[in-house]
Amino acid sequence: MISVRDGQNQILAQISEPTPPELLPVTRARERVLAEDLRAPFDVPPTDNSAVDGYAVASGDVPATGTRDLDVVAELPAGAVYDGLLASGQAVRIMTGAPMPHGADTVYPQEVVERRGGLVRVGPTRKSANVRMRGEDIQAGTIVIERGTVLRPQELGLIASLGRWQVLVHRRPRVALLSTGDEVVEPGMPRKAGQIYDANRFTLRGSIEQCGGEVLDLGIVPDVRDELRARLLEAADVGDIVVTSGGVSVGVLDLVKEVLHEIGAIDFWQVAMQPGRPLAFGRIKSAHFFGLPGNPVASMLAFMLFVRPAIFKLAGRRRLFPDTAEATAVEPMSKRKGRREFKRGVVQWRNGRWEARITGPQGSGILSSMAAGNCLIVLEEDRGDVAAGETVLVEPF
Repeated sequence: MISVRDGQNQILAQISEPTPPELLPVTRARERVLAEDLRAPFDVPPTDNSAVDGYAVASGDVPATGTRDLDVVAELPAGAVYDGLLASGQAVRIMTGAPMPHGADTVYPQEVVERRGGLVRVGPTRKSANVRMRGEDIQAGTIVIERGTVLRPQELGLIASLGRWQVLVHRRPRVALLSTGDEVVEPGMPRKAGQIYDANRFTLRGSIEQCGGEVLDLGIVPDVRDELRARLLEAADVGDIVVTSGGVSVGVLDLVKEVLHEIGAIDFWQVAMQPGRPLAFGRIKSAHFFGLPGNPVASMLAFMLFVRPAIFKLAGRRRLFPDTAEATAVEPMSKRKGRREFKRGVVQWRNGRWEARITGPQGSGILSSMAAGNCLIVLEEDRGDVAAGETVLVEPF
């Protein structure tokens, strides 16, 4: 068996290039990964402009004490430009976002002045008050968004503010997904004695979509060697990644490893972790292959630890692993040394600190433990039993 970290490193070392780029409208680019450094073609804002509704004046007309009346010579809405040059003793009524008139460098908010007909009475204020300076948000030529960034709504707005209506992003990694075994049946179909409904394909499908992959669902494959072989070859033809669940342990009918030896290659198939020790990683043709365990929790955990970083790297992301934090265990936790264990837990902020507890029974078939939790509690290989009050590492879902 290899360690979790060694397994992750071996997998990521196999992925040398992200998926090719494609040009998408900004309206369809949310959650996609930017395939180029995005540089500003101009300053933002492009000119000095008013930050408030009020009156634009020259700082030379601002009284040091007392008040002064200025002539209001124009009304300037947002989107308009004042063509003249503001002379001494003059002011322009200006709206938020309107470019500053030539000769003006200060704006009084309308709430602090007194307007009388064509005059406005102003008092002391600082130079450049309430003025947004050209380029104070973004300067022309600078990198605004780095390649590898996952585009959120705020990045989409930023891209649009630069006049771009299309953006170059990486194609979604295609993940061919199938379940194996005579014991699993589709939800909604009659279930024979001894059969279970196929939960894994649905948790995995949701997980793939959640991390930016495109799912190619190939259904359930029975324990028939020739059919399994044909379906795996089909999956490798259509997917960048092939993911199966079940059939990778040591049972007589666990055929996935056997067939994979015939049509591809296996790099490793056991990881020193609990749950989820049986995990096959290798290749079929040009596709990366992941044979995940059949137990639902083990399958989902193996996806989070090994498949998700691979999808992220294929998608061109810069960050491949989630953030972790330290928390205080509020109850004892059993742990065997020599392997990394992942407890399904609940972490919450209480008494000025993060506190963590397990969700209850931790069997690898108890999928409800994932639904009840909001984090993994990660217990390192060299650690033994955890006592209440000790610090543990948590990885929020």
